[in-house]
Amino acid sequence: MNGLTAAARGAAPAATGFGAFVARARAAGTLVVQPRMGMADPLRMRDGLLATRDADAVTVGTITLDSYTRTGDLAAARSALTEGVGLNGYPIASHPADVTRAVLRGVADARFPVQVRHGSPMPEHIVRALLAVGLDATEGGPVSYCLPYSRTPLREAVACWRRSCELLASLREFGAEPHLETFGGCLMGQLCPPSLLIAVSVLEALFFRQHGLRSISLSYAQQPDPGQDEEALTVLGRLADELLPDVDRHLVLYAYMGVFPRTPGGATLLLEDAARLAVRTGAARLIVKTTAEAHRIPTVGENVRALETAAVAAAAERVRPPLGAVPDTGIEAEARALIGAVLELDTDIGRALVRAFAAGYLDVPYCLHPDNAGRARSSLGPDGRLHWSNVGSMPIAGLSGGPRPPILGSADLLGALSHVQWSYDSRAAETPDLDRTPAAPRELGLTTP
Repeated sequence: MNGLTAAARGAAPAATGFGAFVARARAAGTLVVQPRMGMADPLRMRDGLLATRDADAVTVGTITLDSYTRTGDLAAARSALTEGVGLNGYPIASHPADVTRAVLRGVADARFPVQVRHGSPMPEHIVRALLAVGLDATEGGPVSYCLPYSRTPLREAVACWRRSCELLASLREFGAEPHLETFGGCLMGQLCPPSLLIAVSVLEALFFRQHGLRSISLSYAQQPDPGQDEEALTVLGRLADELLPDVDRHLVLYAYMGVFPRTPGGATLLLEDAARLAVRTGAARLIVKTTAEAHRIPTVGENVRALETAAVAAAAERVRPPLGAVPDTGIEAEARALIGAVLELDTDIGRALVRAFAAGYLDVPYCLHPDNAGRARSSLGPDGRLHWSNVGSMPIAGLSGGPRPPILGSADLLGALSHVQWSYDSRAAETPDLDRTPAAPRELGLTTP
Protein backbone atom coordinates (compact mmCIF):
# COMPACT_ATOMS: atom_id res chain seq x y z
CA MET A 1 0.00 0.00 0.00
CA ASN A 2 1.35 3.38 -0.94
CA GLY A 3 1.50 5.61 2.10
CA LEU A 4 0.36 8.88 0.47
CA THR A 5 -2.56 10.38 2.32
CA ALA A 6 -5.75 11.26 0.51
CA ALA A 7 -4.94 14.94 0.91
CA ALA A 8 -1.66 14.53 -0.89
CA ARG A 9 -2.58 11.95 -3.53
CA GLY A 10 -6.08 13.37 -4.05
CA ALA A 11 -9.17 11.39 -5.00
CA ALA A 12 -9.84 13.59 -8.03
CA PRO A 13 -6.97 16.06 -8.45
CA ALA A 14 -7.76 19.32 -10.14
CA ALA A 15 -4.26 19.50 -11.61
CA THR A 16 -2.31 16.66 -13.16
CA GLY A 17 1.31 16.16 -13.98
CA PHE A 18 4.58 15.51 -12.20
CA GLY A 19 4.97 18.96 -10.66
CA ALA A 20 1.35 19.10 -9.49
CA PHE A 21 1.70 15.72 -7.78
CA VAL A 22 4.80 16.83 -5.87
CA ALA A 23 3.07 20.08 -4.92
CA ARG A 24 0.11 18.19 -3.45
CA ALA A 25 2.40 15.91 -1.48
CA ARG A 26 4.37 18.87 -0.16
CA ALA A 27 1.18 20.65 0.87
CA ALA A 28 0.24 17.52 2.83
CA GLY A 29 3.61 17.60 4.61
CA THR A 30 5.03 14.52 2.89
CA LEU A 31 8.40 14.01 1.20
CA VAL A 32 8.23 12.40 -2.23
CA VAL A 33 10.85 9.68 -2.65
CA GLN A 34 12.05 8.34 -5.99
CA PRO A 35 14.37 5.52 -7.09
CA ARG A 36 16.86 5.26 -9.91
CA MET A 37 15.51 2.32 -11.86
CA GLY A 38 15.66 1.08 -15.44
CA MET A 39 15.40 -2.41 -16.94
CA ALA A 40 15.49 -3.24 -20.64
CA ASP A 41 12.78 -5.91 -20.47
CA PRO A 42 9.31 -4.30 -20.61
CA LEU A 43 7.75 -6.76 -18.15
CA ARG A 44 10.51 -6.18 -15.63
CA MET A 45 10.25 -2.42 -16.12
CA ARG A 46 6.54 -2.60 -15.42
CA ASP A 47 7.19 -4.79 -12.39
CA GLY A 48 9.63 -2.20 -11.05
CA LEU A 49 7.16 0.64 -11.54
CA LEU A 50 4.41 -1.31 -9.78
CA ALA A 51 6.71 -2.09 -6.86
CA THR A 52 7.66 1.58 -6.59
CA ARG A 53 4.03 2.65 -6.72
CA ASP A 54 3.01 0.16 -4.05
CA ALA A 55 5.85 0.90 -1.63
CA ASP A 56 4.90 2.17 1.81
CA ALA A 57 6.02 5.67 0.91
CA VAL A 58 4.98 8.63 -1.22
CA THR A 59 6.60 7.76 -4.53
CA VAL A 60 6.99 8.73 -8.15
CA GLY A 61 8.22 6.34 -10.80
CA THR A 62 11.44 6.34 -12.77
CA ILE A 63 12.35 4.93 -16.15
CA THR A 64 16.13 5.21 -16.46
CA LEU A 65 17.45 4.76 -19.99
CA ASP A 66 20.33 2.65 -21.26
CA SER A 67 23.71 3.96 -22.36
CA TYR A 68 23.15 3.40 -26.08
CA THR A 69 19.97 5.48 -26.00
CA ARG A 70 21.71 8.19 -23.97
CA THR A 71 24.45 8.53 -26.57
CA GLY A 72 22.06 8.30 -29.54
CA ASP A 73 23.35 4.93 -30.79
CA LEU A 74 19.88 3.55 -31.45
CA ALA A 75 21.16 0.96 -33.91
CA ALA A 76 23.23 -0.61 -31.15
CA ALA A 77 20.26 -0.54 -28.78
CA ARG A 78 18.03 -2.28 -31.34
CA SER A 79 20.74 -4.83 -32.06
CA ALA A 80 21.08 -5.59 -28.35
CA LEU A 81 17.34 -6.15 -28.06
CA THR A 82 17.31 -8.43 -31.11
CA GLU A 83 20.27 -10.47 -29.89
CA GLY A 84 19.17 -10.59 -26.26
CA VAL A 85 22.23 -8.71 -25.04
CA GLY A 86 21.77 -7.08 -21.64
CA LEU A 87 21.29 -3.33 -21.43
CA ASN A 88 21.81 -1.11 -18.40
CA GLY A 89 18.47 0.67 -18.75
CA TYR A 90 15.24 0.93 -20.70
CA PRO A 91 15.67 1.67 -24.46
CA ILE A 92 12.64 3.91 -24.84
CA ALA A 93 13.51 4.99 -28.38
CA SER A 94 14.00 1.40 -29.58
CA HIS A 95 11.03 -0.41 -28.07
CA PRO A 96 7.87 0.18 -30.15
CA ALA A 97 5.73 2.92 -28.63
CA ASP A 98 2.86 0.45 -28.13
CA VAL A 99 5.13 -1.71 -25.98
CA THR A 100 6.00 1.17 -23.68
CA ARG A 101 2.38 2.28 -23.52
CA ALA A 102 1.55 -1.23 -22.32
CA VAL A 103 4.26 -0.92 -19.64
CA LEU A 104 2.63 2.28 -18.40
CA ARG A 105 -1.03 1.30 -18.80
CA GLY A 106 -2.79 1.12 -15.46
CA VAL A 107 0.40 2.24 -13.68
CA ALA A 108 1.32 5.82 -14.64
CA ASP A 109 -1.37 8.41 -13.95
CA ALA A 110 -2.00 11.57 -11.92
CA ARG A 111 -1.61 9.56 -8.72
CA PHE A 112 1.69 8.01 -9.82
CA PRO A 113 3.57 10.14 -12.34
CA VAL A 114 6.65 8.69 -14.05
CA GLN A 115 9.82 10.54 -14.97
CA VAL A 116 12.31 9.54 -17.68
CA ARG A 117 15.94 9.84 -16.56
CA HIS A 118 18.68 9.58 -19.19
CA GLY A 119 22.02 11.46 -18.99
CA SER A 120 22.08 12.60 -22.61
CA PRO A 121 23.75 15.81 -23.82
CA MET A 122 21.67 15.56 -27.03
CA PRO A 123 18.22 14.43 -25.81
CA GLU A 124 15.89 15.40 -28.66
CA HIS A 125 15.31 11.77 -29.72
CA ILE A 126 14.55 10.88 -26.11
CA VAL A 127 12.03 13.69 -25.68
CA ARG A 128 10.28 12.65 -28.89
CA ALA A 129 10.13 9.06 -27.68
CA LEU A 130 8.75 9.89 -24.24
CA LEU A 131 6.12 12.19 -25.71
CA ALA A 132 5.07 9.44 -28.11
CA VAL A 133 4.20 7.13 -25.20
CA GLY A 134 2.31 9.75 -23.20
CA LEU A 135 4.97 10.83 -20.69
CA ASP A 136 5.81 14.47 -19.97
CA ALA A 137 8.51 14.55 -17.28
CA THR A 138 12.26 14.24 -17.65
CA GLU A 139 15.49 15.82 -16.41
CA GLY A 140 19.00 16.99 -17.28
CA GLY A 141 20.30 20.22 -18.73
CA PRO A 142 22.55 21.73 -21.40
CA VAL A 143 25.50 22.05 -19.00
CA SER A 144 24.96 19.27 -16.47
CA TYR A 145 24.46 16.52 -19.08
CA CYS A 146 27.22 17.79 -21.35
CA LEU A 147 30.36 18.68 -19.41
CA PRO A 148 30.68 15.82 -16.95
CA TYR A 149 29.43 13.02 -19.19
CA SER A 150 30.39 13.68 -22.80
CA ARG A 151 32.76 15.28 -25.28
CA THR A 152 29.89 16.96 -27.12
CA PRO A 153 30.65 20.65 -27.76
CA LEU A 154 28.69 22.77 -25.29
CA ARG A 155 27.32 24.91 -28.12
CA GLU A 156 25.76 21.82 -29.75
CA ALA A 157 24.32 20.60 -26.46
CA VAL A 158 22.74 24.00 -25.79
CA ALA A 159 21.11 24.04 -29.24
CA CYS A 160 19.73 20.52 -28.81
CA TRP A 161 18.44 21.24 -25.32
CA ARG A 162 16.71 24.37 -26.63
CA ARG A 163 14.84 22.29 -29.23
CA SER A 164 14.09 19.62 -26.63
CA CYS A 165 12.65 22.17 -24.18
CA GLU A 166 10.46 23.65 -26.89
CA LEU A 167 9.24 20.16 -27.87
CA LEU A 168 8.36 19.37 -24.29
CA ALA A 169 6.78 22.77 -23.73
CA SER A 170 4.56 22.30 -26.80
CA LEU A 171 2.40 20.01 -24.66
CA ARG A 172 1.12 23.08 -22.85
CA GLU A 173 -0.92 23.89 -25.95
CA PHE A 174 -2.93 20.74 -25.22
CA GLY A 175 -3.58 21.47 -21.55
CA ALA A 176 -0.70 19.45 -20.10
CA GLU A 177 1.99 20.86 -17.80
CA PRO A 178 5.25 19.08 -18.69
CA HIS A 179 7.98 18.97 -16.07
CA LEU A 180 11.74 19.36 -16.42
CA GLU A 181 14.29 18.92 -13.63
CA THR A 182 17.72 20.49 -13.71
CA PHE A 183 20.69 18.24 -13.04
CA GLY A 184 22.88 21.27 -12.45
CA GLY A 185 23.07 20.76 -8.71
CA CYS A 186 24.81 17.40 -9.22
CA LEU A 187 27.84 18.39 -11.32
CA MET A 188 30.51 15.69 -11.01
CA GLY A 189 28.59 14.21 -8.09
CA GLN A 190 31.08 15.31 -5.43
CA LEU A 191 33.90 17.73 -4.56
CA CYS A 192 32.12 20.62 -6.30
CA PRO A 193 31.55 23.52 -3.87
CA PRO A 194 27.88 24.39 -3.37
CA SER A 195 27.93 27.86 -4.93
CA LEU A 196 28.67 26.43 -8.38
CA LEU A 197 26.04 23.69 -7.98
CA ILE A 198 23.46 26.31 -7.04
CA ALA A 199 24.44 28.65 -9.89
CA VAL A 200 24.24 25.98 -12.60
CA SER A 201 20.97 24.60 -11.22
CA VAL A 202 19.40 28.08 -11.28
CA LEU A 203 20.84 28.95 -14.70
CA GLU A 204 19.53 25.74 -16.24
CA ALA A 205 16.12 26.41 -14.70
CA LEU A 206 16.15 29.90 -16.24
CA PHE A 207 17.11 28.32 -19.57
CA PHE A 208 14.12 25.94 -19.29
CA ARG A 209 11.77 28.82 -18.52
CA GLN A 210 13.13 30.87 -21.42
CA HIS A 211 12.18 28.02 -23.74
CA GLY A 212 8.64 27.52 -22.53
CA LEU A 213 8.65 25.31 -19.42
CA ARG A 214 6.54 26.37 -16.45
CA SER A 215 6.97 23.35 -14.15
CA ILE A 216 10.58 22.97 -13.05
CA SER A 217 12.56 21.35 -10.24
CA LEU A 218 16.01 22.44 -9.13
CA SER A 219 18.49 19.81 -7.99
CA TYR A 220 21.18 19.67 -5.35
CA ALA A 221 23.35 16.70 -4.40
CA GLN A 222 24.08 15.88 -0.76
CA GLN A 223 27.71 16.68 0.10
CA PRO A 224 29.94 15.67 3.04
CA ASP A 225 28.89 18.33 5.58
CA PRO A 226 25.20 18.65 6.58
CA GLY A 227 25.63 22.21 7.83
CA GLN A 228 27.05 23.32 4.50
CA ASP A 229 24.22 21.49 2.73
CA GLU A 230 21.62 23.21 4.89
CA GLU A 231 23.04 26.59 3.93
CA ALA A 232 23.25 25.61 0.26
CA LEU A 233 19.68 24.34 0.00
CA THR A 234 18.39 27.40 1.85
CA VAL A 235 20.19 29.62 -0.67
CA LEU A 236 18.92 27.56 -3.62
CA GLY A 237 15.34 27.88 -2.42
CA ARG A 238 15.72 31.62 -1.88
CA LEU A 239 17.18 32.21 -5.34
CA ALA A 240 14.52 30.03 -6.98
CA ASP A 241 11.79 32.05 -5.27
CA GLU A 242 13.41 35.28 -6.39
CA LEU A 243 14.33 34.42 -9.99
CA LEU A 244 11.56 31.97 -10.91
CA PRO A 245 8.46 33.46 -9.29
CA ASP A 246 6.19 32.66 -12.23
CA VAL A 247 6.77 28.91 -12.47
CA ASP A 248 5.68 25.88 -10.46
CA ARG A 249 8.91 24.77 -8.81
CA HIS A 250 10.35 22.58 -6.12
CA LEU A 251 13.76 21.46 -4.86
CA VAL A 252 14.96 17.89 -5.34
CA LEU A 253 17.78 16.49 -3.23
CA TYR A 254 19.97 13.61 -4.37
CA ALA A 255 21.37 11.21 -1.79
CA TYR A 256 25.17 11.38 -1.91
CA MET A 257 26.46 10.66 -5.42
CA GLY A 258 30.08 9.86 -4.67
CA VAL A 259 31.78 6.78 -3.23
CA PHE A 260 29.04 5.15 -1.16
CA PRO A 261 29.47 3.29 2.15
CA ARG A 262 30.26 -0.39 1.66
CA THR A 263 28.32 -1.67 4.66
CA PRO A 264 24.51 -1.87 4.78
CA GLY A 265 24.55 0.07 8.03
CA GLY A 266 26.69 2.88 6.68
CA ALA A 267 24.64 3.17 3.50
CA THR A 268 21.40 3.28 5.48
CA LEU A 269 22.70 5.95 7.84
CA LEU A 270 23.72 8.10 4.87
CA LEU A 271 20.31 7.71 3.22
CA GLU A 272 18.54 8.57 6.47
CA ASP A 273 20.64 11.70 6.81
CA ALA A 274 19.69 12.68 3.24
CA ALA A 275 15.98 12.29 4.06
CA ARG A 276 16.34 14.37 7.20
CA LEU A 277 18.27 17.03 5.28
CA ALA A 278 15.50 17.21 2.67
CA VAL A 279 12.85 17.78 5.32
CA ARG A 280 14.86 20.37 7.25
CA THR A 281 15.56 22.47 4.16
CA GLY A 282 12.20 22.28 2.41
CA ALA A 283 13.16 19.99 -0.46
CA ALA A 284 10.03 18.35 -1.79
CA ARG A 285 11.58 15.26 -3.40
CA LEU A 286 14.49 12.92 -2.65
CA ILE A 287 16.32 10.65 -5.11
CA VAL A 288 17.38 7.68 -3.01
CA LYS A 289 20.34 5.32 -3.06
CA THR A 290 20.41 1.78 -1.77
CA THR A 291 22.60 -0.46 0.38
CA ALA A 292 23.93 -2.06 -2.84
CA GLU A 293 25.36 1.13 -4.40
CA ALA A 294 29.00 0.32 -3.59
CA HIS A 295 28.78 -3.16 -5.07
CA ARG A 296 26.35 -3.55 -7.98
CA ILE A 297 23.12 -2.42 -9.61
CA PRO A 298 20.43 -2.66 -6.92
CA THR A 299 17.47 -5.00 -7.17
CA VAL A 300 13.89 -3.80 -7.23
CA GLY A 301 13.53 -5.02 -3.66
CA GLU A 302 16.53 -3.03 -2.51
CA ASN A 303 15.11 0.06 -4.16
CA VAL A 304 11.81 -0.42 -2.37
CA ARG A 305 13.60 -0.84 0.94
CA ALA A 306 15.49 2.41 0.31
CA LEU A 307 12.26 4.27 -0.49
CA GLU A 308 10.62 3.04 2.69
CA THR A 309 13.70 3.74 4.82
CA ALA A 310 13.84 7.32 3.54
CA ALA A 311 10.12 7.80 4.13
CA VAL A 312 10.39 6.68 7.76
CA ALA A 313 13.37 8.96 8.42
CA ALA A 314 11.59 11.91 6.78
CA ALA A 315 8.43 11.38 8.84
CA ALA A 316 10.45 11.27 12.06
CA GLU A 317 12.29 14.47 11.16
CA ARG A 318 9.04 16.37 10.67
CA VAL A 319 8.15 16.11 14.36
CA ARG A 320 11.40 17.81 15.40
CA PRO A 321 11.78 21.58 15.83
CA PRO A 322 12.20 23.40 12.51
CA LEU A 323 15.58 24.51 11.25
CA GLY A 324 16.64 27.80 12.77
CA ALA A 325 18.75 30.53 11.23
CA VAL A 326 21.42 29.12 8.95
CA PRO A 327 24.93 30.62 9.21
CA ASP A 328 26.12 32.60 6.20
CA THR A 329 29.55 31.41 5.07
CA GLY A 330 29.49 33.14 1.69
CA ILE A 331 27.70 30.52 -0.42
CA GLU A 332 24.93 32.94 -1.40
CA ALA A 333 27.33 35.73 -2.33
CA GLU A 334 29.29 33.37 -4.57
CA ALA A 335 26.19 31.89 -6.20
CA ARG A 336 24.75 35.35 -6.90
CA ALA A 337 28.04 36.52 -8.38
CA LEU A 338 28.24 33.50 -10.70
CA ILE A 339 24.62 33.81 -11.84
CA GLY A 340 24.91 37.56 -12.33
CA ALA A 341 28.12 37.28 -14.34
CA VAL A 342 26.51 34.80 -16.72
CA LEU A 343 23.28 36.73 -17.18
CA GLU A 344 25.22 39.89 -18.04
CA LEU A 345 26.85 38.15 -21.03
CA ASP A 346 23.71 37.76 -23.16
CA THR A 347 19.94 37.95 -22.84
CA ASP A 348 19.81 34.50 -24.46
CA ILE A 349 20.75 32.21 -21.58
CA GLY A 350 22.05 29.46 -23.86
CA ARG A 351 24.50 31.82 -25.54
CA ALA A 352 25.41 33.27 -22.16
CA LEU A 353 26.28 29.80 -20.83
CA VAL A 354 28.54 29.09 -23.81
CA ARG A 355 30.30 32.44 -23.38
CA ALA A 356 30.61 31.97 -19.62
CA PHE A 357 32.49 28.69 -19.98
CA ALA A 358 34.67 30.14 -22.76
CA ALA A 359 35.64 33.00 -20.43
CA GLY A 360 36.09 30.76 -17.40
CA TYR A 361 33.29 32.52 -15.49
CA LEU A 362 31.93 29.02 -14.88
CA ASP A 363 34.56 26.34 -14.32
CA VAL A 364 33.83 22.84 -12.99
CA PRO A 365 36.67 21.39 -10.89
CA TYR A 366 38.16 18.12 -12.12
CA CYS A 367 36.02 18.19 -15.29
CA LEU A 368 38.03 17.30 -18.41
CA HIS A 369 35.54 18.48 -21.06
CA PRO A 370 37.27 20.58 -23.77
CA ASP A 371 34.90 23.50 -23.18
CA ASN A 372 35.69 23.65 -19.46
CA ALA A 373 38.53 25.97 -18.49
CA GLY A 374 39.86 23.44 -16.01
CA ARG A 375 41.56 25.94 -13.72
CA ALA A 376 39.19 25.64 -10.77
CA ARG A 377 40.08 23.27 -7.95
CA SER A 378 38.34 22.33 -4.74
CA SER A 379 39.27 20.48 -1.59
CA LEU A 380 37.67 18.89 1.44
CA GLY A 381 38.79 20.80 4.51
CA PRO A 382 39.47 19.34 7.96
CA ASP A 383 36.05 20.70 8.97
CA GLY A 384 34.42 18.34 6.44
CA ARG A 385 33.26 21.22 4.24
CA LEU A 386 34.05 21.78 0.58
CA HIS A 387 36.27 24.79 -0.20
CA TRP A 388 37.69 26.40 -3.32
CA SER A 389 41.44 25.90 -3.63
CA ASN A 390 41.56 27.86 -6.89
CA VAL A 391 38.66 29.77 -8.45
CA GLY A 392 40.38 30.33 -11.80
CA SER A 393 38.62 33.18 -13.63
CA MET A 394 35.31 32.80 -11.79
CA PRO A 395 34.19 36.14 -10.32
CA ILE A 396 34.09 34.93 -6.72
CA ALA A 397 37.60 35.60 -5.40
CA GLY A 398 37.44 36.74 -1.80
CA LEU A 399 33.68 36.39 -1.38
CA SER A 400 33.73 33.48 1.05
CA GLY A 401 36.59 34.85 3.18
CA GLY A 402 39.47 33.00 4.78
CA PRO A 403 42.62 31.56 3.21
CA ARG A 404 42.39 29.13 0.32
CA PRO A 405 43.35 25.56 1.25
CA PRO A 406 46.14 23.96 -0.81
CA ILE A 407 45.34 22.19 -4.07
CA LEU A 408 44.98 18.48 -3.45
CA GLY A 409 47.62 16.01 -4.56
CA SER A 410 46.58 12.61 -5.91
CA ALA A 411 46.69 10.84 -2.53
CA ASP A 412 44.74 13.63 -0.82
CA LEU A 413 42.21 13.61 -3.67
CA LEU A 414 41.57 9.89 -3.25
CA GLY A 415 41.18 10.42 0.47
CA ALA A 416 38.65 13.20 -0.07
CA LEU A 417 36.68 11.06 -2.50
CA SER A 418 36.45 8.28 0.10
CA HIS A 419 35.75 10.52 3.10
CA VAL A 420 31.98 9.96 3.20
CA GLN A 421 32.30 6.21 2.66
CA TRP A 422 34.67 5.57 5.55
CA SER A 423 33.04 8.05 7.93
CA TYR A 424 29.60 6.44 7.57
CA ASP A 425 30.94 2.90 7.67
CA SER A 426 32.75 3.89 10.87
CA ARG A 427 29.56 5.31 12.36
CA ALA A 428 27.72 2.10 11.56
CA ALA A 429 30.46 0.01 13.17
CA GLU A 430 30.10 2.05 16.36
CA THR A 431 26.38 1.21 16.61
CA PRO A 432 26.24 -2.57 15.96
CA ASP A 433 23.02 -2.94 17.95
CA LEU A 434 21.09 -1.08 15.25
CA ASP A 435 19.19 -3.26 12.80
CA ARG A 436 20.57 -2.11 9.46
CA THR A 437 20.14 -5.35 7.52
CA PRO A 438 18.14 -4.75 4.32
CA ALA A 439 15.22 -6.99 3.46
CA ALA A 440 16.00 -9.48 0.74
CA PRO A 441 14.08 -9.02 -2.51
CA ARG A 442 12.19 -12.28 -2.05
CA GLU A 443 10.87 -11.02 1.31
CA LEU A 444 9.12 -8.25 -0.58
CA GLY A 445 7.70 -10.60 -3.21
CA LEU A 446 9.57 -8.85 -5.99
CA THR A 447 11.61 -9.87 -8.96
CA THR A 448 15.11 -8.48 -9.49
CA PRO A 449 16.30 -6.51 -12.53
